[in-house]
Amino acid sequence: MKIIAIYSSKGGVGKTATAVNLAYDCARSGKSTLLCDMDPQGAAGYYYRIRPKDSFHRKQFLKGDLAPFIRGTDFANLDLLPTHFSFRNLDIALEDRGGSAKELKKVFAGIKDDYEVLILDCPPNMTLLSENIIIAADMVVTPVIPTTLSILAFAQLVKLTDKLEVNRKKLAAFFSLVDRRKNMHSETISKFGKKKIFLTTEIPSLADVEKMGIHRQPVAVSAPTSPAALAYNQLWLEIWRRSMQL
Repeated sequence: MKIIAIYSSKGGVGKTATAVNLAYDCARSGKSTLLCDMDPQGAAGYYYRIRPKDSFHRKQFLKGDLAPFIRGTDFANLDLLPTHFSFRNLDIALEDRGGSAKELKKVFAGIKDDYEVLILDCPPNMTLLSENIIIAADMVVTPVIPTTLSILAFAQLVKLTDKLEVNRKKLAAFFSLVDRRKNMHSETISKFGKKKIFLTTEIPSLADVEKMGIHRQPVAVSAPTSPAALAYNQLWLEIWRRSMQL
């Protein structure tokens, strides 16, 4: 099972939209896919119209007791593990279990034979949970808005990866919410986009992505001919190709 984490320490960069759309495109390609919503806000579950069972909480999650709480979506090959509000304290729970950065890897071990791909929608922080995500994932994919602060957030992720002595090759970034009419966006992409760590696909800033909250569907379902839908599919193909090289 390939674990692909959609992660950034910065909020508002399009993590959940990315996770939701990539999971759909992965499943549509024929791969058995699980989308795990780790953000206590629960946006990924909201987009797929799925709520967690009342009996699910962080203690069961950390024990690896996942199967009873995984829910099917309306789409073939795609299941979802919804988050729970108690996930806001996952860092505390991880500290209570000894503060290891390898706990999350153990959590997902029990489902490794059930899915080909696990996609993690991660909360925006830089904590012990972040370290666990980096260790557990086969690939960490970061949306980067072409602005100074978003670039700085990605640079911090690279430093954290080095601190954990994890191979930088598992990191990948792409430009998100791109508006080429803005000089800063064009200049930032021109400066950083040629670096190997950046994928070539850009996700444009379009209303079709913002309207996901209204339609509660991936863009490829609500607006299949949208440039955003085509871009997310291209992004998935590029991510998958790179993951197979690791």
